[in-house]
Order: sequence, then structure tokens, then C-alpha cells
Amino acid sequence: MGAAELPGSEMVTAATISIVTARKVAASVVDPEIPVLTIDDLGILRSVVVDEGRVIVTITPTYSGCPAMGQMEDDIVTAFERIGVEGVEVVTVHFPAWSTDWISEDGQRKLRQFGIAPAVSEQDLTCPRCDASTPTMIARFGSTACKALMVCSSCGEPFDFFKPF
Repeated sequence: MGAAELPGSEMVTAATISIVTARKVAASVVDPEIPVLTIDDLGILRSVVVDEGRVIVTITPTYSGCPAMGQMEDDIVTAFERIGVEGVEVVTVHFPAWSTDWISEDGQRKLRQFGIAPAVSEQDLTCPRCDASTPTMIARFGSTACKALMVCSSCGEPFDFFKPF
């Protein structure tokens, strides 16, 4: 028996879920490639709509070929299924294109703590470990295609940074 079916609890369904709850559920989904960030922190969660008993979640990839999109869609659906909401529709939109500007302040802080520079441009880039402002790019593609691999000229540590799109 799931928590939604326990005596004294009400079943949450697409027909009864509030927009506030639906937004919280979608916003809590973790990015599968950067587990310290939610899709809301990353700025790819565009909207959540509850309409006539349906939940529609709209997301934007960090770049058009992002291989994690299918996993994120599955994770969003699973998050809603955990609370008893079935049939959630996940819509992917590519316009406007995602930008590093969409990463929340909390997301930027989490990225730094995780060792990823959340720079808006290469000119604004600082090392997430020592804050030196003279890193060097060593590979245009880092651990994922949306990040570049850098090395700090001060502390010598390698790190990823989200490429500005």
C-alpha cells in the first residue's frame, strides 16, 4: 500500500493536484548528469501547467543534442507517479535556447561547490576552487558536451564549465 492509499490520506491525482504542488514536484527532479542540481536550479524547467486533469511539464535542453533529456523526462514522470499522479506529459521546447543565464543563484553556488564553473562567458570565468581568473581551456568538450574542460593556471586543478550558448 502506497502512502497515498493509507487511511486518512487523500489520493493525489492529476485532477486534484494543485499548481503549487505540481511545480514543487517537477522542480525537485535532479539533473542526471549533475546530481547536485535540480532541473529548476539549472533553469531547464520552463513551466508546469495543471489543466483539466492533466499535468504538462515543459523543459528546455542545455543544448539540442543533450543525451540526458530522455532520462529527465522519465524522472519527471516518475516523480509524479510516486505521489499518485499518472499520465504527466513532458514537452521539450528548443526556443528560446537555454542559456547559462538561466542557472539560478542557488544553482551557481551548488555548481561551484561541486567543482564546475557557472560562468556566463569565458571572460568572466574563474576557478571554482581558488577563484583565480586565468584558467585555460584544454578541451572544448568536458564531461558532457554542454561543458568545456578547463585547467586553473593558479592551482592547477582541472574543472568543467558550462559553455555559454
